[in-house]
Amino acid sequence: MLPNPAILPEEAALVRIGAQAGSKEDAIRQVGQMLVAAGCVAPGYEDSMVRREGVANTFLGAGVAIPHGLGEDKGLVRRDGIAVLQLRDGVEWNPGQTAHLVVGIAANSDSHIAILRRLTRLIQDEPRLSALVASDDPHAIAAALGEDGAAPAAQAPVADLAHAAQWTVDYPAGLHARPASAWMEAARAAPAALRVRHGADCADPKSLVSLLQLGLKCGDTVTISADGPQGRAAVDQFLAAVRRLTAREKEDAARAAAKVAAAAQTTGRGWQPETALTMLAGVAASPGLAIGTVHVVAAAELSVPDEPVDLGRGGAMLDDALRRTRAQMTALIDDTTRRLGASDAAIFKAQADLLDDTDLITLTCQLMVEGHGVAWSWHQAVSRIAGQLSALGNPVLAARAADLHDVGRRVLAALDPTLATGSIDTLPEGSCILVAADLSPSDTATLDPEKVAGIATALGGPTSHSAILARTLGLPSVVAVGQDLLALSAQTKVIVDGDAGRVWLDPTPADLACAQAWIDRIAARRQAQEAERSRPAVTTDGHQVAIAANVNRPDSVPFALAEGAEGVGLMRTEFLFLERGDTPSEDEQEAIYRAMIAALGDRPLIVRALDIGGDKQVPHLDLPTEENPFLGVRGARLLLRRPDLLDPQLRALYRAAKHGGDLSIMFPMITSAWELERLRARCEEIRAELDAPAVPIGIMIEVPAAAVQAHALAQHADFFSIGTNDLTQYTLAIDRQNPELAAEADSLHPAVLRLIALTVEGAAAHGRWVGVCGGLAGDPFGAALLTGLGVTELSMTPRDIPAVKARLRAANLPDLQDLARRALAQPGAAQVRALDAPALDERAA
Repeated sequence: MLPNPAILPEEAALVRIGAQAGSKEDAIRQVGQMLVAAGCVAPGYEDSMVRREGVANTFLGAGVAIPHGLGEDKGLVRRDGIAVLQLRDGVEWNPGQTAHLVVGIAANSDSHIAILRRLTRLIQDEPRLSALVASDDPHAIAAALGEDGAAPAAQAPVADLAHAAQWTVDYPAGLHARPASAWMEAARAAPAALRVRHGADCADPKSLVSLLQLGLKCGDTVTISADGPQGRAAVDQFLAAVRRLTAREKEDAARAAAKVAAAAQTTGRGWQPETALTMLAGVAASPGLAIGTVHVVAAAELSVPDEPVDLGRGGAMLDDALRRTRAQMTALIDDTTRRLGASDAAIFKAQADLLDDTDLITLTCQLMVEGHGVAWSWHQAVSRIAGQLSALGNPVLAARAADLHDVGRRVLAALDPTLATGSIDTLPEGSCILVAADLSPSDTATLDPEKVAGIATALGGPTSHSAILARTLGLPSVVAVGQDLLALSAQTKVIVDGDAGRVWLDPTPADLACAQAWIDRIAARRQAQEAERSRPAVTTDGHQVAIAANVNRPDSVPFALAEGAEGVGLMRTEFLFLERGDTPSEDEQEAIYRAMIAALGDRPLIVRALDIGGDKQVPHLDLPTEENPFLGVRGARLLLRRPDLLDPQLRALYRAAKHGGDLSIMFPMITSAWELERLRARCEEIRAELDAPAVPIGIMIEVPAAAVQAHALAQHADFFSIGTNDLTQYTLAIDRQNPELAAEADSLHPAVLRLIALTVEGAAAHGRWVGVCGGLAGDPFGAALLTGLGVTELSMTPRDIPAVKARLRAANLPDLQDLARRALAQPGAAQVRALDAPALDERAA
């Protein structure tokens, strides 16, 4: 922003009163030269401003234009500044648009929405704006813009820069949303601004949408370039990040192909009807055979009213909606990770990145400035950019447009709850075949397999995120069937063949019997597997390990039990706060805890007290912004500072305990004994007030300090549960969300294993048991190591339970203890993984 002229009056020289400009380019170059003369930018920035205008319109409206440089030229910006050209006679900016105030901007900041909101307040004040256009006082203009300065988003250039390198895309699925998200993060971390060119098309790699619009397929060649003294280093660093993704992309593709092949193998050569049936052909997306009656989900022709509001208020509304949507996406990412796996959760990580896309936000703000309502502007921006993706002719990128629509609908619902779409909430009881034009990934992820037998969509593709999620859920799915599918009447009986990509209409009784027999044979095999899942995890020499599930909601308990869970080892209560816009009341919390207890019967339930902080931020709690939230006020530290959060939760838990059940309470992020002592004291005070039964009080072991002091903490805790994800992060000093380092954040690192061994040793000194509820517990090899280290309870994502149980049942305790000893002696995680011997694999098979 322009410095306050009351403090630095010489800055008024950046305002030129009564200027004349022969053209738009002339005006741009004049303000650019003013910025150069003031030392705000290096020479050449004015050329960047002209090029920027060639790829995007910077006319905001009300006679104000805000030319600025390309994003990749931010290296030319020496300090933030604004130069103003007052054109009383105006200059034609675009046909029908006349600029009277040309505000040239130099800024390194990416906070476009906040800056634009300040400028729009000035534009809304027409009398003041008219006075500024006629004013002879440069200080008045400087003061006005000092209050309301703006810096809009950057767009992509059109040619290669000085330092360039070529790379041929070797990702099997091309540059889809997940690797594009990693490209974006790598570009933001690069020491110089980059551009990516494919043919005549260029992209700013800091923009996810811009990257996706390149439509890169496997085999396409791109040129990556940068300028400046750090240009070569930036290109090399970015190219290295791009290449590192290749192995993962190929592994993901191979894994997906293997899943499809394995599923197809279980159904033999495919089902064929007994009679000649009408068939709609599509594309196989998720294997299996399903019978059901059609339930048509009407295409949401969303009508968003255009209701302009004060622009300052509108900007604040958009900012708030984006914040709340990010919190929802955090919850969805975490929940999907635990229910379906990290690979599927990455779908929503890529969606969340779209919320920060500068092209999307800037277009929304420009539409608002033109006089449109905030919800209408957002909806239009999403529709336009998604339309551009769909028009590229690339089926993978056309499917990515669904991601943009998906996250866009979330923001709309946050802006105006009446715009929320919830058509899948009306599913009938019993299994149906869900028919729709297309399904969003988040809709697919939340489908209940008890109500939906299969899916058929008119649009979509086999590589879409919805298709990936359908495979994870085990729902047979056919996509790209065409518009004829949507003409089916409700209650039409159909058979969906997800292996052959066919939808069979109006099957005869003979066809239904044949198909059902096919399904029954597959079900019989699955039932046999489920029978094995229900067996306890007892080693060959009689050592039993308790196996529990990580579950956040009562309605997820039946699935966990069906997978073989013997209880819930971790209920994350922060999702009660993350998935809604306010804090649940004591009564609401009690109802949920009682429902969890009822769903489990006499099985154990361990509820973790509110764990907010780090990667889990709740906007409505108004917590202070921290530079390093993972090292800040989170977990127990927050609870001790916020009795308004701690006390209602403890009261709700003890009220639930009065009605029976095997309930335990666990506190997160404990680092010192005094924290636990204070928390236990508060538990006892509330328990006595309510005359509730005593329940076990445990703690999470998530930081090295807690593991090293386990012997002291065990005097005050009834049990320990190790969170290996956080323990790994804090032990190795690696942010587990950092894409560059994620592969190195390995919980099998000997340093992490040694801390687990210390925890078990400290607990044993006081007769306490130790569980693990982190990701390592769900890895069969990791579970074997943990058992060898002395861990007696493992809690994991329900889908991981069968493989873990099988691994433990195939081993004996002395062998596992020997394996643990050898693991502790290894120099690194890779060497530990190498101990996963084929003999153990064969016994687990």
